[in-house]
Amino acid sequence: MADVLFVSKPVAPPWNDSSKNLVRDIIGHLGRHRPVLIERRDAPATSFSPGLRENAGVLRHLLWDAKADIWHFFFAPNRKSSRAARFAAAVRRVPTVHTVCSLPKEGAALDKLVFADVTVVLSRLAHDRFQASGASDASLRLIPPSLPPLPEPSAADRGEFREKHGVPESAEIWIYPGDLEHGGGAKVALEGLAAYGRRDVLLLMACRDKTSASGPARAALIDQARRWGIDTRLRWLGDTPDIHELLALSDFTVLPNRSPYAKMDYPLVALEAMCMGRPVLVGKGTPAEELAEDGAAVAVEPSGGALAAAIEALSGDDQTREALGREARVLVLRRFSPAKVAAEYEGLYEALHAH
Repeated sequence: MADVLFVSKPVAPPWNDSSKNLVRDIIGHLGRHRPVLIERRDAPATSFSPGLRENAGVLRHLLWDAKADIWHFFFAPNRKSSRAARFAAAVRRVPTVHTVCSLPKEGAALDKLVFADVTVVLSRLAHDRFQASGASDASLRLIPPSLPPLPEPSAADRGEFREKHGVPESAEIWIYPGDLEHGGGAKVALEGLAAYGRRDVLLLMACRDKTSASGPARAALIDQARRWGIDTRLRWLGDTPDIHELLALSDFTVLPNRSPYAKMDYPLVALEAMCMGRPVLVGKGTPAEELAEDGAAVAVEPSGGALAAAIEALSGDDQTREALGREARVLVLRRFSPAKVAAEYEGLYEALHAH
């Protein structure tokens, strides 16, 4: 049994961040290793981008105080953090694991960002990108993210949620629970709504502010929706504690991103909707497209016309839509089980500790 130090964002509520949720799930399902967390009393639990002071405190801890047998890092790779982690591990002579929580921008020199003894990626697309950059097969592992199982809502549950949130029972509901400032999915969702034939559709924009760019991005989208004449069919929800109810009551979860940048390879919210048996549409060319391979999601070209056409086809085919929901739930429960994911990491720790 080894002590494993988890180096991540603060592992504390609210549970609305994919990377710290993954750490929580792994820690909660370890059976043969002891998890160790860094005490970070001054770190805001809601921070999506840790600041310089916080990162400097983590580096000081690694260089002077950390006493674990293995260090396990969770962050999106960047040069400064990778250099700091490489330096601290070399000084302390500690084996390291790095889980790449989201991919850097297309074209980034990934070979300059690899620092750990083992680099864990979450999708095949990420694996291929790191391999093409020169990462060796021996140092690269593919372990998917995890999701604690969620209950599948009944028709009665969905009706209650619609009433609670003031959503028309007869309307078709789409929900876009993604970023405003990255990926392009928000604009594609609006374009899809504008191109859609039905008028009795409400699009819920459940987008939290992650950076200072969120406000201007929202204002530009609101202005665009007004010009397209769809502003009355939008509801801007912002950050909400009721995201699971909103996913459950919606007919379609749309995440037609053009890029995975700043997002976990398989967005947590997509897996949550799929676990509840709800139809999910994702963008082709992103890691999330892999969710569609077994008929568990629908991958569309990231354009408004393609999104509208895909939803129109599903809206008119109850049998296909219901099968999609069933396959989605089966896939998530089988592939993204926290116990299964934690067991894969424990095997990795044992191999490192043995050396």
